Amino acid sequence: MNEIKLHWLFMGSLINNIAVSTVWPLTTVYMHNDLGKSLTEVGIILFLYSASNVLGNYVGGKLFDRHNRYILTILGIIFSILVSAGLIFFNGWPAYPIGLVLFGFSTGWNLTMINSLGTTVKMKSGRFIFNMLYLAQNVGVVFGTMAVGILYPIGISSVFLLSTIILIIYGINAVFTYNKPNSIHPSIKKMDTKKVKLPKPNLVIIITFFVSLAVIWIVYEQWVSNMSVYITGMGIPMSMYSLLWTLNAFLLVVFQLIINWISKYYDSLYFQIYFGIIFIGLSFFTLIFMHSYLGFVISMIILTLGETSVIPAIPALVNELTPVSVKGKYQGLTNAWASVGKAIGPLVGGIVIDMTSYHSLFITCALICLLIFILSMIIANYIKKQVTKYSE
Repeated sequence: MNEIKLHWLFMGSLINNIAVSTVWPLTTVYMHNDLGKSLTEVGIILFLYSASNVLGNYVGGKLFDRHNRYILTILGIIFSILVSAGLIFFNGWPAYPIGLVLFGFSTGWNLTMINSLGTTVKMKSGRFIFNMLYLAQNVGVVFGTMAVGILYPIGISSVFLLSTIILIIYGINAVFTYNKPNSIHPSIKKMDTKKVKLPKPNLVIIITFFVSLAVIWIVYEQWVSNMSVYITGMGIPMSMYSLLWTLNAFLLVVFQLIINWISKYYDSLYFQIYFGIIFIGLSFFTLIFMHSYLGFVISMIILTLGETSVIPAIPALVNELTPVSVKGKYQGLTNAWASVGKAIGPLVGGIVIDMTSYHSLFITCALICLLIFILSMIIANYIKKQVTKYSE
């Protein structure tokens, strides 16, 4: 077997996301409550974090199609270990935001490497591979967010200590299992990627869902960032907010299995995307009326169903619509557009909250999801019969 086995990529995705998910749930609360920064200031820092994440996605994807993927993957892991280790000792102001931005670059790079390596696995369909990688990410979130609830009261240094240890384990896994010729060596010459031109219908579909993905993450990031302040401001402890994400990750596993079963009988990535967008919007609509922890649990369940449906479906569709010579590039761009949304989300949300209210934010998010659902469905349904599908 000269290609990376899917279970090793699954393990890498799992371990990497345990490390990442020990960092992002506490960022807004830590900077707002401990470092005394406003939500708008926090939004700016998270914007810079995600902008560096976009850069890591894009550069990693471009290099993936042209150079040794094994070396690129190991370099990304080493860099993330060094940054995480530095944050153990330097986590005040401005060391924390600087480290966070560097960490964003490394996590963007690492995620693109994992997803792009997934396109080299030929034993399974693209849909199955991306569903499994997304499943691994969210099983990692289960353990990562549980750890945050336990370690954050002890001190933020303990959180980064765990993150560093987990990343070292990921590095060991990659060193011994990722060095497979068919997966790590580009199958084309370096100049070939410049000659590839996607059919126009394919490009229109891909760009449509790139924009949709960015908007989805703008909305979704309100749960990741600003909702932590909203919920803890009601007297609900940080550990209970972290528990919502543990519930999210557990339900992602359950919903993913259900979606995989349904796809055996009804296989439509387009419907999966539309369904997910609607349910993410619905989760914010319910927040307008929710004022208790049980209400937040209900909204999180709805959000999770939408997320499980749409987030893995878009990279699977992009994989289906791109030839092998540029799969790394377009998987990198998929992650980059997601990171654009993650960058804009906290900043926009913080400004809306500071200028109006949380309820205005919830209404806006629900309406945005409805709009992007309508526009993406109209565009995709108009030209999807003209697209060229490539082998996975």
